[in-house]
Amino acid sequence: MAGQEIRLQIEPVRTLAFGSISGTYMGVGSAISNPARIFWINNLTNADLMCSFDGVNDHFPLPSDSFLIVDATSNKTFSPGFYLAEGTRLYVKELDATIPSQGAVYFTVFYGSAI
Repeated sequence: MAGQEIRLQIEPVRTLAFGSISGTYMGVGSAISNPARIFWINNLTNADLMCSFDGVNDHFPLPSDSFLIVDATSNKTFSPGFYLAEGTRLYVKELDATIPSQGAVYFTVFYGSAI
């Protein structure tokens, strides 16, 4: 629509230090406050991790010193799009009993707001 613009906004980064990661899912910060158009997960630990968005089911592994960026809807405007839902929380646990001894996991969320 003419005259409507969307500004890219960033929620404060969420983090979980290596010492809090075990064989049980632990939340990386709090749940997200806005529908995420883009999200970025950095595994800056020295261990492979399993990630989950419900804290119960394994959703995807993330190797040590790697990242995942998902650009779900950055090219959409106000029309319905494909988002990571508001209220979603990221959880991680060690993969294959490899306990991290340094680093942290970071979860960065980008969302759109009208200006």
